[in-house]
Amino acid sequence: MDLRNLTTFIQVAELGSFTKAAEKLGYSQPTISFQIKQLETELGAQLFERIGHTVALTDRGHTALSYAQNICRMTQTMINGTEIDNQAKGIIKLAMADSLCPSLIENNFAEFHRQYPGVALNVTTAGTDELFRLVDRNEVDIVCTLDTHIYNTSYIIADEEKVGVHFVASPLNPIVKKEDLTKSDLLSESFILTEKGMSYRRIMDEKFAEDKIEISPILEISSTAIICKLIEANAGVSFLPDYVTEKAVNEGKLVRLNVTDFKVDVWKQLLYHRDKWISPQMQAALDFLSKISINHFHH
Repeated sequence: MDLRNLTTFIQVAELGSFTKAAEKLGYSQPTISFQIKQLETELGAQLFERIGHTVALTDRGHTALSYAQNICRMTQTMINGTEIDNQAKGIIKLAMADSLCPSLIENNFAEFHRQYPGVALNVTTAGTDELFRLVDRNEVDIVCTLDTHIYNTSYIIADEEKVGVHFVASPLNPIVKKEDLTKSDLLSESFILTEKGMSYRRIMDEKFAEDKIEISPILEISSTAIICKLIEANAGVSFLPDYVTEKAVNEGKLVRLNVTDFKVDVWKQLLYHRDKWISPQMQAALDFLSKISINHFHH
C-alpha cells in the first residue's frame, strides 16, 4: 500500500475537497483522484461520497481514515526516532475564546517555545460558533472553548475543566452589602460586559431570557482586563470567569456576588476534529495546553 495514497486520503478527508488537497500537496487534481481510486480498489471499499461539489467520508471511509492516520503517525514516529534532531516542527493553528488568551498564551508561550522551539503557533480569537466553523472547515487545528459543555461525536476532547463564573462589583458598590441576591436585585445596576453572543456572556443572557429579562449594558468590550479596571472604579457590575477576577478579588478590589437564583455551568474545553491527523507538532501543542489549568492561573 502506497504511503502517498494514504497521505492524500487523509488530506482529502480533512479538507473535504479533492481540489484543496491537490493545492496543498502540489499534485494535479487527476493525480489526487487516481490515488484515491487506487486506494479504494486496494481496500475494496468506497471511501468518499461525491455529491455535486461536496466530498464526504462514507462509514467505511471513517474506519479507513483511523487506520491511515495511525499508519502515518507510526511512520512519522519511526522517522523521528532515527533522526538526529527529533524535535516537532511546523505551524499549529489554534483558535480560542478571547478571555483565554492571557492564561493560555500570554503567560505560557515562553515556556512552550522553550520546550518546542520548532513549533510556531498561529492564534485566532472568536466566539464559540465561529470556533467550530473554523475547525469544521479545517482552517484551524485545535480549538479551546469557554462555554457550556460540548457533547459532539465529531470532536475529540483533549482536555476540559469546569470554570467558576460570577457577577462582580466594587467594594464601594452598595449591592455588595446584601448577602443573598436574586436576578431582580441586579436589574437596577449598570452592566459592563463582553460582546453579546460570546461564550459566558451568551449563557448569562440566556439565563435572564428565561425570565423574559434582557440586560442592556452601558459598555460592551472584549477586553476583560479593561472591564475589571472599570468595575474596580465602581463604574458598574459585570459577569466574568473567576480566573479573570481572582487577583482583584484577593486584593479586595472586587467582590463576587452571591446570586442565589443564578447558577450556570461554564467549561474550558480543548478540542479537535475526530478526522484530524495528529502530527508531532499538534501533539506537542495538545500536550502543553492540556497541562495548563486556568483554575490555578495567577496574573
